[in-house]
Amino acid sequence: MEFFRIKKDIPFMHHALIFNVISAVTFLAAVFFLVHKGLHLSVEFKGGTVMEVKYPKAANLEGIRGTLIAMGYEEPGVTSFDTARDVMIRLPVEKGVSAANTSLRVFESLCKAEQGTTKAIDTVTEKGEHVLKSACMDAAGSEAVVLQKVEFVGPQVGEELAQNGLNALVVVIIGVMIYLAIRFEWKYAVSAIIANLHDVVIILGFFAFFQWEFSLTVLAAILAVLGYSVNESVVIFDRIRENFRKQRKSSVHEVIDSAITSTISRTIITHGSTQMMVLSMLVFGGQTLHYFALALTIGICFGIYSSVFVAASIAMWLGVKREDLIKPVKEKDETDGAVV
Repeated sequence: MEFFRIKKDIPFMHHALIFNVISAVTFLAAVFFLVHKGLHLSVEFKGGTVMEVKYPKAANLEGIRGTLIAMGYEEPGVTSFDTARDVMIRLPVEKGVSAANTSLRVFESLCKAEQGTTKAIDTVTEKGEHVLKSACMDAAGSEAVVLQKVEFVGPQVGEELAQNGLNALVVVIIGVMIYLAIRFEWKYAVSAIIANLHDVVIILGFFAFFQWEFSLTVLAAILAVLGYSVNESVVIFDRIRENFRKQRKSSVHEVIDSAITSTISRTIITHGSTQMMVLSMLVFGGQTLHYFALALTIGICFGIYSSVFVAASIAMWLGVKREDLIKPVKEKDETDGAVV
């Protein structure tokens, strides 16, 4: 499917050096911010208090977030789960304050926001033990907010999650390299991985520069961008191989330019439709999906750029040629094996 077809090839590779200098400067800037400012890690990585509360009706997430911000928490994690009435709250570690005290202060503030008062009530556990539990009672005598569970995520757990995320990233990169090396040739595998790492580092650079919260959902978005960007590179490499068969007298520059030009319509359709979906999450998804959609948006935009101006040009500079993808046809011996 094509919206339009460009009849004359655009000389992308003629300007490859300029665009790669821009890519290098952007990449180094991202590395600089990562080193000097670092990532603003979420509770999953740094450790903190995780609370689960339940409301009698659909919870107002923005109202809960506003209450926590008023308490001094800059970017509290407030998400719904299971049902619209169930809310998970993630709070960072506070020096000198235990998880129990943190949860009690937060619960009292949430109760006050619902026009309720906290009381200690005697409850019986499944084992038959009597336990005092904090409850938020409204004027009618019913619970306005129910504290379901309180957990403390230690820094050790956060380090383990960070290590697992790094391991997942390495496994994806190795898998992509093996796939591209088998399907095409090692030069294409190297160029595609450099382009993908370019996208990943730039996403991380944006999060470091603006100090956006880096959570597990953002890590999932980065892994998704890796696969998405590889798909675009594979499409272009496939067209390059096809053009090597058709354009026997064309130079490598001309073959690559033709391949990129012929896939522009497909690129606009694919990335445009994907970006529309991601933008809908960014605009209407609320705080829960905000950084996830933001990471995807950055990844999609730079993924198009890297597939065209980074992967293709690096493959060209690594010396790709027709023989790398197409086996030369051996000329038949005129004697056909006859002995004279």
